[in-house]
Amino acid sequence: MALKSKPARGDARQGNAPRETRMTIMAEKTLTRSHLSEAIYQEVGLSHNESADLLESVLSLISEALAKGTPVKISSFGSFSVRAKKQRIGRNPKTGEEVPITPRRVLVFRPSAILKTRMNQKSAS
Repeated sequence: MALKSKPARGDARQGNAPRETRMTIMAEKTLTRSHLSEAIYQEVGLSHNESADLLESVLSLISEALAKGTPVKISSFGSFSVRAKKQRIGRNPKTGEEVPITPRRVLVFRPSAILKTRMNQKSAS
């Protein structure tokens, strides 16, 4: 059985393709919720609906924790945290007029050393 380099439209499942092949195919385009759900379906063996529900519950837990200001750490991947920024003065680049920038909270992601290493190995290849 020959493996396709890309799944046909509507055929996201890769059957018995090796993990590396599936990951390469997923990396060729933007990784979406449906791709993640499909990966859960293939790796864990849950039904499509159960895979989608599991993904949604994980993303919901992460979102709720971050909304509360709780940092989220995912081993071998990285950590997400919320940082409070104070009010400051900015400039309109066109007019040079000073404009106050309101205080806000921003999401910060810090990749783990393992993720950085993986990224650098992929870019060197």
